[in-house]
Amino acid sequence: MKKRGTHEKPIVDLQKLKARIQQKITETKKTVPVSGKKYIGTGVPGIDELFHQGIPRGSSVLVVGGPGSGKTLFCLQTLYEAAKAGERVFYITLEETPERLREHMKDFGWNIEPLEKAGKFVIKKFNPSDITRQIDAMLEKSKGELLIDIKPLLVPNHFKPDRIAVDSLTAIAAALFGKEESYRLYIEQLFKLLQDIGSTSFLVSESPDPTIKLSVSGAEEFLADGVFVFYNIRHGNVREGAFEVLKMRGAGFKKKIAPLQIGAEHGLIIYPEQEIFTTV
Repeated sequence: MKKRGTHEKPIVDLQKLKARIQQKITETKKTVPVSGKKYIGTGVPGIDELFHQGIPRGSSVLVVGGPGSGKTLFCLQTLYEAAKAGERVFYITLEETPERLREHMKDFGWNIEPLEKAGKFVIKKFNPSDITRQIDAMLEKSKGELLIDIKPLLVPNHFKPDRIAVDSLTAIAAALFGKEESYRLYIEQLFKLLQDIGSTSFLVSESPDPTIKLSVSGAEEFLADGVFVFYNIRHGNVREGAFEVLKMRGAGFKKKIAPLQIGAEHGLIIYPEQEIFTTV
């Protein structure tokens, strides 16, 4: 029999978490309806439990994380749940093709075809280089004016969505490399546009290490009403997903980092009552 303290014990207690997954999938329910009057829910099990009432309708939320942390999946899942509840949603992709996103959703059993036919779920791809050319043209036309109309770049005139996802701001920043002022101006106008539309928006920002840097320019997290952080934390040879509500104006929420699980049967699920790391 080994004595206590003769070897280093694992920091991450994943076995206990995995053993409770099936039980918690059924126990973890959203406490806020996906569609409400003043507050809305995400429809992602566990995330809504972190809020006292929900996300204020019309908020802009920066969705931050590294590759494979669950950012895109979160946006697809919350827009899908909202569309099923009767909302109109608009997914703006600047990297993946709409076909690939549809296939990604099918992997989790989310069939958006009837929602697309009903006009509830719209996916549109934009080319970042096309956006940068239009930005340059508008900057030239504006001649230093404070406001620039960027609405034609994003939301179709005939479609007023309840929720919007922009995936990702990082792609726009890459296309505007070396033009930091142009990017900052575009971001400021984008947030203003989303506020004027009144849609609840989720804007993806790629960050290899969210504990060090959340966004490209540093302005995004200040302009956004909320910040959701997706972690892919490594301890030794083990990685564990985690989620945190870092900021949310106008809403009370639990300030903690909660374990995150991705499964083929349920997509994202958060465990707000559990801890990430234990010292067993």
